[in-house]
Amino acid sequence: MNENDRDTDALVGEWMTLKDAAKALNVSPNRIKQFIADHKLLGVRRDGELCIPAAFISGGDIVKGLPGTLTVLADSGFSTDEALQWMFTPDDTLPGAPIQALSENRGTEVRRRAQAMAF
Repeated sequence: MNENDRDTDALVGEWMTLKDAAKALNVSPNRIKQFIADHKLLGVRRDGELCIPAAFISGGDIVKGLPGTLTVLADSGFSTDEALQWMFTPDDTLPGAPIQALSENRGTEVRRRAQAMAF
């Protein structure tokens, strides 16, 4: 694990394995891989296992607004690590981290910021 991984882990906090995420969403692990490929979720390897941030799933579903935000970030050229760091870094103008704002149904502001970074 490199320093960037440790920084990301410190921001993200809790991770879910592919199997745990599949169980939480009531889908197959292969479907989680497809969600990652489609930018509906972000996944990274931790200790050799593909994991996603636990904060991306709430109430048995993907957090509202997350897929659109992740697509904007991917289209803006963000790497997976950069997108994770942006999603979990507190922003005083929101306030809170973008993932927190999405969880609180404040996705419009999050997407505005993500779109502004594309320009």
